[in-house]
Amino acid sequence: MENVRVEQDSMGTLEVAADALYAAQTQRAINNFPVSGLRMPESFIRALLLVKAAAARANVRLEQIPVGMGAAIQDAVNSLQADPDLMSHFPVDVFQTGSGTSSNMNANEVLANLASQLYGAPVGANDHVNCGQSSNDVIPTTIHVSAALALENRLIPALQHLVDGIRDKAQTVEHHIKTGRTHLMDAMPVRLSQSLESWAGQVEQNIHRLTDLQPALQTLAQGGTAVGTGINAHPDFAKEFSSALANKTGIQFQPATNFFTHIGSQDIAVSLSGQLKAIAVSIIKISNDLRWMNSGPLAGLGEIELEALQPGSSIMPGKVNPVIPEAAAMVGAQVIGNDAAITIAGQSGNFELNVMLPLVAHNLLSSIELLANVSVLLADKAIASFTVNEKSLEAALTRNPILVTALNPVIGYEKAAKIAKQAYAEGRPIVDVAEENTDIPRDELERLLDPEKLTFGGI
Repeated sequence: MENVRVEQDSMGTLEVAADALYAAQTQRAINNFPVSGLRMPESFIRALLLVKAAAARANVRLEQIPVGMGAAIQDAVNSLQADPDLMSHFPVDVFQTGSGTSSNMNANEVLANLASQLYGAPVGANDHVNCGQSSNDVIPTTIHVSAALALENRLIPALQHLVDGIRDKAQTVEHHIKTGRTHLMDAMPVRLSQSLESWAGQVEQNIHRLTDLQPALQTLAQGGTAVGTGINAHPDFAKEFSSALANKTGIQFQPATNFFTHIGSQDIAVSLSGQLKAIAVSIIKISNDLRWMNSGPLAGLGEIELEALQPGSSIMPGKVNPVIPEAAAMVGAQVIGNDAAITIAGQSGNFELNVMLPLVAHNLLSSIELLANVSVLLADKAIASFTVNEKSLEAALTRNPILVTALNPVIGYEKAAKIAKQAYAEGRPIVDVAEENTDIPRDELERLLDPEKLTFGGI
Protein backbone atom coordinates (compact mmCIF):
# COMPACT_ATOMS: atom_id res chain seq x y z
CA MET A 1 0.00 0.00 0.00
CA GLU A 2 2.96 2.33 0.54
CA ASN A 3 3.86 2.17 -3.17
CA VAL A 4 0.47 3.19 -4.54
CA ARG A 5 -1.92 6.08 -4.37
CA VAL A 6 -5.64 6.18 -5.11
CA GLU A 7 -6.82 8.19 -8.13
CA GLN A 8 -10.36 8.85 -9.25
CA ASP A 9 -11.97 9.35 -12.65
CA SER A 10 -15.55 9.23 -13.96
CA MET A 11 -15.63 5.44 -13.53
CA GLY A 12 -14.50 5.38 -9.92
CA THR A 13 -11.29 4.95 -7.97
CA LEU A 14 -8.16 3.07 -8.96
CA GLU A 15 -4.75 2.38 -7.47
CA VAL A 16 -1.82 3.98 -9.32
CA ALA A 17 1.90 3.71 -8.60
CA ALA A 18 2.75 6.37 -6.04
CA ASP A 19 5.52 7.94 -8.12
CA ALA A 20 3.69 7.84 -11.47
CA LEU A 21 2.97 11.18 -13.13
CA TYR A 22 -0.10 9.74 -14.85
CA ALA A 23 -3.43 9.04 -13.18
CA ALA A 24 -6.49 6.79 -13.35
CA GLN A 25 -7.29 6.76 -17.07
CA THR A 26 -3.72 5.87 -18.00
CA GLN A 27 -3.70 3.12 -15.37
CA ARG A 28 -6.95 1.72 -16.77
CA ALA A 29 -5.32 1.56 -20.21
CA ILE A 30 -2.29 -0.24 -18.73
CA ASN A 31 -4.65 -2.77 -17.13
CA ASN A 32 -6.90 -3.14 -20.17
CA PHE A 33 -4.32 -3.50 -22.94
CA PRO A 34 -1.50 -5.91 -22.02
CA VAL A 35 -1.24 -6.77 -25.72
CA SER A 36 2.19 -6.26 -27.26
CA GLY A 37 4.52 -4.43 -24.94
CA LEU A 38 4.96 -1.92 -27.78
CA ARG A 39 4.50 1.70 -26.78
CA MET A 40 3.62 4.55 -29.05
CA PRO A 41 6.79 5.78 -30.81
CA GLU A 42 8.81 8.40 -28.97
CA SER A 43 8.50 10.73 -31.97
CA PHE A 44 4.72 10.47 -31.63
CA ILE A 45 4.81 11.26 -27.90
CA ARG A 46 7.07 14.26 -28.49
CA ALA A 47 4.72 15.53 -31.18
CA LEU A 48 1.74 14.98 -28.86
CA LEU A 49 3.45 17.15 -26.24
CA LEU A 50 4.01 19.85 -28.87
CA VAL A 51 0.30 19.68 -29.68
CA LYS A 52 -0.55 20.19 -26.01
CA ALA A 53 1.84 23.13 -25.73
CA ALA A 54 0.39 24.78 -28.84
CA ALA A 55 -3.14 24.21 -27.52
CA ALA A 56 -2.25 25.83 -24.20
CA ARG A 57 -0.76 28.83 -25.96
CA ALA A 58 -3.83 29.19 -28.19
CA ASN A 59 -6.20 28.89 -25.24
CA VAL A 60 -4.32 31.60 -23.35
CA ARG A 61 -4.53 33.94 -26.34
CA LEU A 62 -8.25 33.20 -26.64
CA GLU A 63 -8.73 33.68 -22.87
CA GLN A 64 -9.97 30.13 -22.35
CA ILE A 65 -7.47 29.38 -19.55
CA PRO A 66 -5.48 31.73 -17.28
CA VAL A 67 -2.13 33.00 -18.50
CA GLY A 68 -0.21 31.41 -15.62
CA MET A 69 -1.89 28.05 -16.15
CA GLY A 70 -1.08 28.08 -19.84
CA ALA A 71 2.54 28.93 -19.06
CA ALA A 72 2.68 26.08 -16.54
CA ILE A 73 1.39 23.59 -19.13
CA GLN A 74 3.97 24.78 -21.64
CA ASP A 75 6.74 24.62 -19.03
CA ALA A 76 5.63 21.08 -18.18
CA VAL A 77 5.94 20.16 -21.86
CA ASN A 78 9.45 21.62 -21.97
CA SER A 79 10.53 19.68 -18.88
CA LEU A 80 9.21 16.44 -20.35
CA GLN A 81 10.91 17.05 -23.69
CA ALA A 82 14.20 17.38 -21.80
CA ASP A 83 13.58 14.33 -19.58
CA PRO A 84 15.89 11.43 -20.58
CA ASP A 85 13.36 9.09 -18.98
CA LEU A 86 10.48 10.57 -21.01
CA MET A 87 8.97 7.31 -22.22
CA SER A 88 8.57 5.90 -18.70
CA HIS A 89 5.67 8.30 -18.32
CA PHE A 90 3.91 7.00 -21.44
CA PRO A 91 3.39 3.25 -20.96
CA VAL A 92 0.18 2.72 -22.97
CA ASP A 93 0.27 -0.12 -25.50
CA VAL A 94 -0.04 0.63 -29.23
CA PHE A 95 -3.01 -1.76 -29.39
CA GLN A 96 -5.46 0.28 -27.35
CA THR A 97 -8.70 2.10 -28.00
CA GLY A 98 -8.83 2.88 -31.71
CA SER A 99 -9.20 6.64 -31.25
CA GLY A 100 -6.00 6.82 -29.22
CA THR A 101 -7.96 8.28 -26.29
CA SER A 102 -5.75 6.41 -23.84
CA SER A 103 -2.63 8.09 -25.21
CA ASN A 104 -4.31 11.50 -25.27
CA MET A 105 -5.41 11.13 -21.65
CA ASN A 106 -1.99 9.80 -20.70
CA ALA A 107 -0.49 13.08 -21.93
CA ASN A 108 -3.26 15.13 -20.33
CA GLU A 109 -2.76 13.46 -16.95
CA VAL A 110 1.02 13.72 -16.93
CA LEU A 111 0.92 17.38 -17.95
CA ALA A 112 -1.84 18.18 -15.46
CA ASN A 113 0.25 16.65 -12.65
CA LEU A 114 3.40 18.58 -13.57
CA ALA A 115 1.59 21.81 -14.39
CA SER A 116 -0.27 21.74 -11.07
CA GLN A 117 3.06 21.66 -9.27
CA LEU A 118 4.39 24.54 -11.34
CA TYR A 119 1.19 26.59 -11.17
CA GLY A 120 0.61 26.07 -7.47
CA ALA A 121 -3.05 25.23 -8.03
CA PRO A 122 -4.94 22.33 -9.60
CA VAL A 123 -4.71 22.03 -13.39
CA GLY A 124 -7.33 19.67 -14.81
CA ALA A 125 -6.41 16.98 -17.30
CA ASN A 126 -9.74 17.31 -19.13
CA ASP A 127 -10.85 20.87 -18.42
CA HIS A 128 -7.52 22.63 -18.86
CA VAL A 129 -4.82 20.58 -20.61
CA ASN A 130 -7.48 19.20 -22.99
CA CYS A 131 -9.36 22.50 -23.28
CA GLY A 132 -10.94 22.93 -26.74
CA GLN A 133 -9.78 19.48 -27.76
CA SER A 134 -10.93 15.90 -28.19
CA SER A 135 -8.91 12.74 -28.61
CA ASN A 136 -10.69 12.55 -31.96
CA ASP A 137 -8.87 15.60 -33.31
CA VAL A 138 -5.74 15.46 -31.13
CA ILE A 139 -4.60 12.02 -32.31
CA PRO A 140 -5.14 12.60 -36.07
CA THR A 141 -3.37 15.94 -35.62
CA THR A 142 -0.47 14.28 -33.83
CA ILE A 143 -0.16 11.68 -36.59
CA HIS A 144 0.26 14.49 -39.11
CA VAL A 145 2.57 16.56 -36.92
CA SER A 146 4.84 13.65 -35.99
CA ALA A 147 5.03 12.44 -39.59
CA ALA A 148 5.65 15.95 -40.93
CA LEU A 149 8.48 16.48 -38.46
CA ALA A 150 9.96 13.07 -39.23
CA LEU A 151 9.89 13.75 -42.97
CA GLU A 152 11.38 17.21 -42.63
CA ASN A 153 14.07 16.37 -40.11
CA ARG A 154 14.84 12.69 -40.72
CA LEU A 155 13.70 10.97 -43.89
CA ILE A 156 14.13 13.61 -46.58
CA PRO A 157 17.64 14.56 -45.36
CA ALA A 158 18.57 10.86 -45.17
CA LEU A 159 17.34 10.21 -48.70
CA GLN A 160 19.19 13.28 -49.96
CA HIS A 161 22.30 11.94 -48.24
CA LEU A 162 21.81 8.71 -50.16
CA VAL A 163 21.40 10.58 -53.47
CA ASP A 164 24.54 12.61 -52.80
CA GLY A 165 26.49 9.51 -51.81
CA ILE A 166 25.45 7.67 -54.95
CA ARG A 167 26.34 10.62 -57.18
CA ASP A 168 29.70 11.09 -55.48
CA LYS A 169 30.49 7.43 -56.08
CA ALA A 170 29.26 7.64 -59.68
CA GLN A 171 31.86 10.32 -60.41
CA THR A 172 34.69 8.13 -59.12
CA VAL A 173 33.63 5.09 -61.21
CA GLU A 174 32.76 6.99 -64.40
CA HIS A 175 35.57 5.32 -66.37
CA HIS A 176 34.52 1.74 -65.54
CA ILE A 177 32.52 -0.08 -68.25
CA LYS A 178 30.52 -3.16 -67.33
CA THR A 179 28.23 -5.64 -69.02
CA GLY A 180 24.66 -4.45 -68.83
CA ARG A 181 22.05 -7.02 -67.87
CA THR A 182 18.40 -7.48 -68.69
CA HIS A 183 16.52 -10.54 -67.41
CA LEU A 184 19.79 -11.17 -65.48
CA MET A 185 21.33 -12.01 -68.88
CA ASP A 186 24.17 -10.26 -70.67
CA ALA A 187 23.10 -7.15 -72.55
CA MET A 188 24.77 -4.09 -74.04
CA PRO A 189 27.53 -2.45 -71.97
CA VAL A 190 26.93 0.43 -69.60
CA ARG A 191 29.17 2.66 -67.58
CA LEU A 192 29.12 1.76 -63.91
CA SER A 193 28.25 5.39 -63.25
CA GLN A 194 25.10 4.98 -65.36
CA SER A 195 23.93 2.15 -63.13
CA LEU A 196 24.52 4.32 -60.08
CA GLU A 197 22.81 7.34 -61.62
CA SER A 198 19.79 5.13 -62.16
CA TRP A 199 19.66 4.51 -58.42
CA ALA A 200 20.10 8.21 -57.68
CA GLY A 201 17.22 8.98 -60.03
CA GLN A 202 14.97 6.52 -58.22
CA VAL A 203 15.68 8.04 -54.83
CA GLU A 204 15.37 11.57 -56.14
CA GLN A 205 11.95 10.80 -57.60
CA ASN A 206 10.91 9.51 -54.19
CA ILE A 207 12.07 12.73 -52.55
CA HIS A 208 9.99 14.76 -55.03
CA ARG A 209 6.92 12.66 -54.30
CA LEU A 210 7.40 13.09 -50.55
CA THR A 211 7.66 16.85 -50.90
CA ASP A 212 4.49 16.81 -52.97
CA LEU A 213 2.72 15.20 -49.99
CA GLN A 214 4.03 17.63 -47.39
CA PRO A 215 1.41 20.39 -47.88
CA ALA A 216 -1.45 17.92 -47.28
CA LEU A 217 0.34 16.40 -44.30
CA GLN A 218 0.69 19.86 -42.77
CA THR A 219 -3.10 20.36 -42.66
CA LEU A 220 -4.52 19.47 -39.26
CA ALA A 221 -7.71 18.11 -37.74
CA GLN A 222 -7.25 20.22 -34.61
CA GLY A 223 -10.33 22.33 -34.01
CA GLY A 224 -12.83 19.71 -35.14
CA THR A 225 -13.05 18.23 -31.60
CA ALA A 226 -15.41 15.26 -31.21
CA VAL A 227 -16.95 14.74 -34.64
CA GLY A 228 -15.75 17.64 -36.79
CA THR A 229 -18.22 20.30 -35.71
CA GLY A 230 -15.79 22.01 -33.32
CA ILE A 231 -18.05 21.63 -30.29
CA ASN A 232 -16.53 23.19 -27.12
CA ALA A 233 -13.64 24.82 -29.01
CA HIS A 234 -13.32 28.58 -29.47
CA PRO A 235 -14.16 29.55 -33.08
CA ASP A 236 -10.62 30.83 -33.57
CA PHE A 237 -8.92 27.93 -31.80
CA ALA A 238 -7.90 26.02 -34.93
CA LYS A 239 -6.23 29.06 -36.46
CA GLU A 240 -4.47 30.08 -33.25
CA PHE A 241 -3.37 26.50 -32.61
CA SER A 242 -1.83 26.05 -36.06
CA SER A 243 -0.07 29.39 -35.77
CA ALA A 244 1.38 28.47 -32.37
CA LEU A 245 2.54 25.09 -33.65
CA ALA A 246 4.11 26.62 -36.74
CA ASN A 247 6.02 29.09 -34.58
CA LYS A 248 7.24 26.25 -32.37
CA THR A 249 8.33 23.89 -35.16
CA GLY A 250 9.16 26.11 -38.13
CA ILE A 251 6.76 24.06 -40.28
CA GLN A 252 3.75 25.82 -41.80
CA PHE A 253 0.88 23.89 -40.29
CA GLN A 254 -2.66 25.07 -41.00
CA PRO A 255 -6.21 23.98 -40.20
CA ALA A 256 -7.84 21.46 -42.49
CA THR A 257 -10.44 22.89 -44.82
CA ASN A 258 -12.74 20.07 -43.73
CA PHE A 259 -12.38 18.73 -40.20
CA PHE A 260 -14.82 15.89 -40.89
CA THR A 261 -12.50 14.49 -43.56
CA HIS A 262 -9.42 14.65 -41.34
CA ILE A 263 -11.16 13.01 -38.39
CA GLY A 264 -13.24 10.42 -40.24
CA SER A 265 -10.48 9.26 -42.58
CA GLN A 266 -6.74 8.70 -42.71
CA ASP A 267 -6.38 9.06 -46.48
CA ILE A 268 -3.38 11.38 -46.25
CA ALA A 269 -1.54 8.96 -43.97
CA VAL A 270 -2.42 6.10 -46.33
CA SER A 271 -1.04 8.11 -49.25
CA LEU A 272 2.16 8.83 -47.34
CA SER A 273 2.49 5.15 -46.43
CA GLY A 274 2.07 4.25 -50.08
CA GLN A 275 4.96 6.55 -50.95
CA LEU A 276 7.05 5.01 -48.17
CA LYS A 277 6.31 1.66 -49.79
CA ALA A 278 7.60 3.02 -53.10
CA ILE A 279 10.80 4.10 -51.35
CA ALA A 280 11.07 0.61 -49.87
CA VAL A 281 10.81 -0.87 -53.37
CA SER A 282 13.62 1.43 -54.55
CA ILE A 283 15.78 0.47 -51.57
CA ILE A 284 15.25 -3.24 -52.30
CA LYS A 285 16.16 -2.72 -55.96
CA ILE A 286 19.39 -0.90 -55.09
CA SER A 287 20.25 -3.47 -52.43
CA ASN A 288 19.78 -6.41 -54.76
CA ASP A 289 21.85 -4.76 -57.51
CA LEU A 290 24.66 -4.35 -54.99
CA ARG A 291 24.31 -7.97 -53.88
CA TRP A 292 24.42 -9.29 -57.44
CA MET A 293 27.42 -7.17 -58.44
CA ASN A 294 29.20 -8.23 -55.27
CA SER A 295 28.35 -11.93 -55.68
CA GLY A 296 31.21 -14.38 -55.67
CA PRO A 297 33.96 -13.53 -55.28
CA LEU A 298 34.93 -16.40 -57.59
CA ALA A 299 31.71 -18.10 -58.70
CA GLY A 300 29.53 -14.99 -58.99
CA LEU A 301 29.67 -11.75 -60.96
CA GLY A 302 32.43 -10.32 -58.77
CA GLU A 303 32.17 -6.88 -60.36
CA ILE A 304 32.52 -4.98 -57.10
CA GLU A 305 33.64 -5.78 -53.57
CA LEU A 306 31.59 -4.37 -50.74
CA GLU A 307 33.32 -3.28 -47.56
CA ALA A 308 33.96 -6.26 -45.26
CA LEU A 309 32.12 -5.46 -42.04
CA GLN A 310 31.89 -8.77 -40.18
CA PRO A 311 32.49 -12.52 -40.57
CA GLY A 312 29.83 -14.03 -42.78
CA SER A 313 29.58 -17.53 -41.43
CA SER A 314 29.83 -19.41 -38.16
CA ILE A 315 31.17 -22.47 -39.98
CA MET A 316 32.87 -21.29 -43.19
CA PRO A 317 36.10 -19.38 -42.37
CA GLY A 318 36.84 -16.33 -44.48
CA LYS A 319 33.32 -15.89 -45.79
CA VAL A 320 32.09 -12.30 -45.93
CA ASN A 321 28.49 -11.39 -46.80
CA PRO A 322 26.76 -8.24 -48.12
CA VAL A 323 25.20 -7.48 -44.75
CA ILE A 324 24.16 -3.85 -45.31
CA PRO A 325 22.19 -4.55 -48.53
CA GLU A 326 20.58 -7.52 -46.77
CA ALA A 327 19.54 -5.35 -43.83
CA ALA A 328 18.23 -2.72 -46.24
CA ALA A 329 16.17 -5.30 -48.13
CA MET A 330 14.64 -6.48 -44.86
CA VAL A 331 13.75 -2.89 -44.02
CA GLY A 332 12.03 -2.69 -47.38
CA ALA A 333 10.04 -5.83 -46.63
CA GLN A 334 8.99 -4.48 -43.23
CA VAL A 335 7.88 -1.15 -44.68
CA ILE A 336 5.78 -2.97 -47.28
CA GLY A 337 4.18 -4.95 -44.45
CA ASN A 338 3.58 -1.77 -42.45
CA ASP A 339 1.86 -0.28 -45.47
CA ALA A 340 -0.48 -3.27 -45.76
CA ALA A 341 -1.55 -2.77 -42.14
CA ILE A 342 -1.99 0.98 -42.64
CA THR A 343 -4.10 0.31 -45.74
CA ILE A 344 -6.45 -1.87 -43.69
CA ALA A 345 -6.42 0.69 -40.88
CA GLY A 346 -7.36 3.41 -43.33
CA GLN A 347 -10.51 1.49 -44.20
CA SER A 348 -11.63 1.71 -40.56
CA GLY A 349 -12.96 5.22 -40.81
CA ASN A 350 -16.51 4.49 -39.72
CA PHE A 351 -18.80 7.50 -40.07
CA GLU A 352 -17.14 10.37 -38.13
CA LEU A 353 -14.00 8.67 -36.77
CA ASN A 354 -11.23 6.33 -37.83
CA VAL A 355 -10.70 3.75 -35.10
CA MET A 356 -7.26 2.36 -35.90
CA LEU A 357 -5.33 5.58 -35.28
CA PRO A 358 -2.63 4.21 -32.94
CA LEU A 359 -1.74 1.51 -35.46
CA VAL A 360 -1.49 4.10 -38.24
CA ALA A 361 0.78 6.25 -36.08
CA HIS A 362 3.01 3.38 -35.01
CA ASN A 363 3.50 1.87 -38.46
CA LEU A 364 3.87 5.18 -40.27
CA LEU A 365 6.56 6.47 -37.93
CA SER A 366 8.27 3.09 -37.82
CA SER A 367 8.52 3.05 -41.62
CA ILE A 368 9.91 6.58 -41.72
CA GLU A 369 12.52 5.79 -39.06
CA LEU A 370 13.59 2.52 -40.67
CA LEU A 371 13.96 4.07 -44.11
CA ALA A 372 15.88 7.06 -42.77
CA ASN A 373 18.32 4.90 -40.83
CA VAL A 374 18.97 2.39 -43.58
CA SER A 375 19.38 5.05 -46.29
CA VAL A 376 22.34 6.48 -44.39
CA LEU A 377 23.78 2.99 -43.88
CA LEU A 378 23.49 2.19 -47.58
CA ALA A 379 25.19 5.43 -48.53
CA ASP A 380 28.04 5.22 -46.03
CA LYS A 381 28.73 1.52 -45.54
CA ALA A 382 27.89 0.02 -48.92
CA ILE A 383 27.99 2.53 -51.76
CA ALA A 384 30.71 4.91 -50.64
CA SER A 385 33.10 2.12 -49.70
CA PHE A 386 32.81 -0.52 -52.41
CA THR A 387 35.75 -1.16 -54.73
CA VAL A 388 35.61 -2.11 -58.41
CA ASN A 389 37.05 -5.35 -59.79
CA GLU A 390 38.28 -4.00 -63.13
CA LYS A 391 39.66 -7.34 -64.33
CA SER A 392 36.30 -9.02 -63.85
CA LEU A 393 34.52 -6.24 -65.74
CA GLU A 394 36.95 -6.42 -68.66
CA ALA A 395 36.86 -10.21 -68.89
CA ALA A 396 33.09 -10.25 -69.14
CA LEU A 397 33.03 -7.44 -71.70
CA THR A 398 35.45 -9.08 -74.10
CA ARG A 399 33.41 -12.30 -74.12
CA ASN A 400 30.03 -10.59 -74.42
CA PRO A 401 28.46 -11.66 -77.75
CA ILE A 402 25.67 -9.10 -77.33
CA LEU A 403 28.13 -6.43 -78.47
CA VAL A 404 27.21 -7.59 -81.97
CA THR A 405 24.05 -5.51 -81.57
CA ALA A 406 26.17 -2.55 -82.67
CA LEU A 407 26.56 -4.22 -86.08
CA ASN A 408 22.80 -4.51 -86.72
CA PRO A 409 22.62 -1.34 -88.84
CA VAL A 410 25.57 -2.56 -90.95
CA ILE A 411 24.98 -6.31 -91.46
CA GLY A 412 21.37 -6.81 -90.29
CA TYR A 413 19.83 -8.60 -87.32
CA GLU A 414 19.88 -12.16 -88.73
CA LYS A 415 23.56 -12.18 -89.65
CA ALA A 416 24.47 -10.50 -86.37
CA ALA A 417 22.55 -13.20 -84.50
CA LYS A 418 24.53 -15.96 -86.24
CA ILE A 419 27.80 -14.26 -85.33
CA ALA A 420 26.68 -13.90 -81.70
CA LYS A 421 25.72 -17.57 -81.45
CA GLN A 422 29.02 -18.69 -82.96
CA ALA A 423 31.03 -16.45 -80.64
CA TYR A 424 29.14 -17.78 -77.63
CA ALA A 425 29.45 -21.42 -78.71
CA GLU A 426 33.18 -21.13 -79.34
CA GLY A 427 33.90 -18.86 -76.38
CA ARG A 428 35.65 -16.33 -78.61
CA PRO A 429 35.63 -12.53 -78.69
CA ILE A 430 32.89 -11.16 -80.91
CA VAL A 431 35.35 -9.04 -82.88
CA ASP A 432 37.25 -12.14 -84.04
CA VAL A 433 34.14 -13.98 -85.22
CA ALA A 434 32.76 -10.84 -86.89
CA GLU A 435 36.02 -10.37 -88.78
CA GLU A 436 35.73 -13.91 -90.16
CA ASN A 437 32.10 -13.58 -91.19
CA THR A 438 32.01 -10.07 -92.67
CA ASP A 439 34.08 -7.97 -94.99
CA ILE A 440 34.31 -5.14 -92.44
CA PRO A 441 37.96 -4.21 -91.74
CA ARG A 442 39.33 -5.11 -88.30
CA ASP A 443 39.94 -1.51 -87.27
CA GLU A 444 36.37 -0.58 -88.24
CA LEU A 445 35.00 -3.53 -86.24
CA GLU A 446 37.02 -2.48 -83.22
CA ARG A 447 35.63 1.02 -83.55
CA LEU A 448 32.04 -0.20 -83.92
CA LEU A 449 32.35 -2.68 -81.05
CA ASP A 450 34.23 -0.42 -78.64
CA PRO A 451 32.29 -0.92 -75.36
CA GLU A 452 33.03 2.60 -74.13
CA LYS A 453 31.57 4.23 -77.23
CA LEU A 454 28.50 2.02 -76.94
CA THR A 455 27.64 3.52 -73.55
CA PHE A 456 27.03 7.03 -74.83
CA GLY A 457 23.60 6.39 -76.35
CA GLY A 458 21.84 7.30 -73.11
CA ILE A 459 22.13 10.13 -70.65
